[in-house]
Amino acid sequence: MLGAGVAGVQLPMLLRRFGQDPATASSIILTTVTDVVGFFSFLGIAALCAPWLAPGL
Repeated sequence: MLGAGVAGVQLPMLLRRFGQDPATASSIILTTVTDVVGFFSFLGIAALCAPWLAPGL
């Protein structure tokens, strides 16, 4: 949630600085950032919990 919030605030400001329309360009990039951060955080938590979930493997 923190990564999505930071990206959601910074991305439109960054796009406006480069002369792009933040309403059209930010939705695609923000969705990608949110998905990537969520995916890696899910896998990170799973990797940390793996020894407790399957102790004999």
